Amino acid sequence: MATWREWIVSDPSVMMGKPVIVGTRITVELILEKLAAGETVEDLLEAHPRLTREAIQAALAFAAEALRADVIYPLKVPA
Repeated sequence: MATWREWIVSDPSVMMGKPVIVGTRITVELILEKLAAGETVEDLLEAHPRLTREAIQAALAFAAEALRADVIYPLKVPA
């Protein structure tokens, strides 16, 4: 598989600079939200014909690498 860098771009003139799949306006955020909501890869592919399995994998790899950065994510602990 190609690295996510071959699939994901960020351009301030496209979707306000959010990371998107190359050649589309499909954001990494949208892909993650749909998968988190229970949609399957097949659901995504059917809903977005320009999307590929490799692009979805790249979005997941991009998100994983972004979360590896040395950043503290303040999470509210449930009471």
